[in-house]
Formats: sequence, structure tokens, C-alpha cells
Amino acid sequence: MIKKLVLVFIVLFTIKSFAQNGTASPYSFYGIGSLKFKGTVENRSMGGLSIYTDSIHINLRNPASYAGKNLALYGNEGRPIKFSVAGSHTNLKLSSDSGEDKLSSSTFDYISLAIPIGKLGVGVGLIPYTSVGYKLETLDDSNRLNERFNGDGGLNRTYLSLGYLINDNFSVGVDFSYNFGNIQNSTLVFDYNEDGGLVQYQSRENNRSDLSGISLNIGLTYRAMITEDLELKSGFTYTPTTNLRSINERSFNTIIINSFDNSEIVVNTIEADLRSQGLYETKFLLPSKFSLGAGVGQPRIWFVGAEYTFQNTSKFVNELHGSNGTEYSNGSTFALGGFFIPKYNSFSSYFSRMVYRAGIRFEDTGLNINNTNINEFGISFGVGLPIGSARDFFSNANLGFEIGKRGTTRNNLIQENFVNFNLSLSLNDRWFQKRKYE
Repeated sequence: MIKKLVLVFIVLFTIKSFAQNGTASPYSFYGIGSLKFKGTVENRSMGGLSIYTDSIHINLRNPASYAGKNLALYGNEGRPIKFSVAGSHTNLKLSSDSGEDKLSSSTFDYISLAIPIGKLGVGVGLIPYTSVGYKLETLDDSNRLNERFNGDGGLNRTYLSLGYLINDNFSVGVDFSYNFGNIQNSTLVFDYNEDGGLVQYQSRENNRSDLSGISLNIGLTYRAMITEDLELKSGFTYTPTTNLRSINERSFNTIIINSFDNSEIVVNTIEADLRSQGLYETKFLLPSKFSLGAGVGQPRIWFVGAEYTFQNTSKFVNELHGSNGTEYSNGSTFALGGFFIPKYNSFSSYFSRMVYRAGIRFEDTGLNINNTNINEFGISFGVGLPIGSARDFFSNANLGFEIGKRGTTRNNLIQENFVNFNLSLSLNDRWFQKRKYE
């Protein structure tokens, strides 16, 4: 176990060493930012599937997965305690009608712990749920700087999950999540004199929203052997509508633009009275969502499945900023993926014990800009690397890789071509054992 903890510290140090803003996407300007949480590295490497559950990997998207049957390896007296931590790095290529740019971002993804208690399973953890991180500029008809937008922040979730095994086939579960975080943004509109030069003093608007609220996620899983070798696995999740409380601040700066490095120097600040406008405390309405999927496979050898997710994004509400010139329609995602293990208990070949994963996903984000839907597409690959000997095959490191695109260059929009690299460590151990002899 000491060796495993050393690996945890190495992974945590690696994640911290490259941690920056969680995103560099210009589309994080809208709503409460870009959605970061799409499951564990294992989920994401299979196109985002959340329907597969087993005894050695945490499934963050379906709380019913925390329940399960005891293992024959443990004398049918328990299941391993599971711990997982992950981080990711993204390279972006932004393309528009006016040019291209390249950006990158790195982030911590999640830390989680799953504890079995008989037929009950308990999970706790922390997940960065959305991320805001953009720097945008627009040009006027004379090709001069017109507006500058900056944003930072995001929404985090700390959760408690409970899963219960009803029988050998069915399990149910629920997540209780506390959402918290803040979103900060600023807007600078450039003013010019009659000669086309910048006036001495410019005005900038700053906004900050501190968000908090409770959300629920309900899950079901069903598993059964349909032949001697084939197993069916299926899952369902439902997240009701969530109202987040938003405490808001707004201020206006008089600034001077430094002509050498283009930085903004604040001269004075005026605080806006949002209370009198009824905007000091507002709400973010996060829409409901459900997912349904199923797949088949041969236990500990292969699995393939598909999943559909629907989100009622048209009900999204942001009282502070209104629609912000943006429309929302209902969003959806279709994912297809699976894995293959040549021989999970091989003594002679480490590569035979590795898990090879792949998947594909198509997503309609529900975001509509300039009468254009913002869609996302990704192809993912991954590998699970066993840690330890063939006799101790529970713990593993997981590497994931995804390439895809978001958005389009049509109608003066931006297309993102992204490459995501994901790393997680999944540790399993048995902490409590019954004494065999007195």
C-alpha cells in the first residue's frame, strides 16, 4: 500500500505542476462555462460511456455503481476500497474567417473515494464541473480593436454518493452534490478620437458571480448473464432541475492602456448598486438531464455499448446577464465505445493484462449563436496499465487521448480543434478483513 500512496503523490504533483486555467475555450464565455465533467478517464476513453461498472473502477456518473456483489477472491466477504485521482491537458487550435491561434490549458479533474459497506456503497469526492477561461477581442470596420472580453473561474462539485444492491442484477443510487465556485468577467469597449487614436481614458465593466447550490443525480444499473459467456450491462441516470444561488458584484473602472505592453492600468473604480436593481442575488437554473444506455460483453475480456444523453438546455436561465444575445435549445449526446483485455490474469505478458479502450461521441451542446448550433465531436482512445503483479491486478493507471472539434467557422464563429490528454490513478485495496483465527 505504501508504494501505491507514493504513486498518488507523484500523480498529484504532476497534476499540480501543470495546473493552469481549466479551459482556454472561447465558448466558455457562455452560460456557466464549458462543461468539464464527462466522467473518469476510463469513461472518457470509451467515448464517455457511463454504463459499464465493475469492482475495481469508480464510475462517477452513475451513483448506483457504488453498490456491487462481494468478490470470490475475498471469500465473498467484501469488495475493495477504491481511490482515484486524475488530471488532463488540452491543446486547442482556434480557427475563424480572420485567422488562427493555438492555446493550451491544464487542470485537475477529480479526486474520489469509494467505500463498500455490505450491500451499500458510499462515495465521496471533488469534481471541477465547469470552467471559464477566455480572452477575446473583436475588431471594428476599420480593423481597430473594438472590444476585449476576459473571463475566469468555474463551478466545482463536492459530492456524497450512496448505492445499494437490491439483488444480483439491480442496484440503485443517488448523488448529493454541493455546487460552489465563482465566475469573473470583464468587458472593455475601446474609444477613439477623431484622428483614430485611442483616447486617454477607457471604461471597463467587471462582473463577479459567486455560485452555490445543491443538486441531485439518481441512478440505476442492471446486469445479467444472457448466455454462458455474454453479460448485459445497462444504466439509467436522471438529474432534476437545479437552482443555483448567485451573489453578484459589478464595478466600472476608468483605465489607461499601456502603449508598450497593451496592459490595462486602473485609475479609479465605481461600484454598481445591484441591490437597487434587484440583481444582487439572482439564480442560475441548471436544466434537467437523463441518460440511458446498454451494452454486452464477455466478463474481463471485452465490452461494447452505446449511450444516449438528453439535457433540457432550453430551460437554462441566467438572470444577471439574460440571454447575452444567445439562444439555448435542448442538447443531446450519443456515445459508442468499449474495451478489450487480451488476458487479464496473464503471468507471462504485461501487455496481455493491459486494458485497451476506444470510443466516439457526437454532442449537440444546446448552445445557439448567430442562428448556428454549436456541436462537438470526439474520438477517444485509452489504455489501462496494471500496477503490481498478476496476482494483484486491482490497481491501475489510466491514460486517455481524445481528438475532436467544437463549433464552426460559419457565420463569423470559431471552430476549435482539440487534443485532450488524460491521466488517472485508480488504487484498490482491502482495509477491513474478518479474523480467521482467534
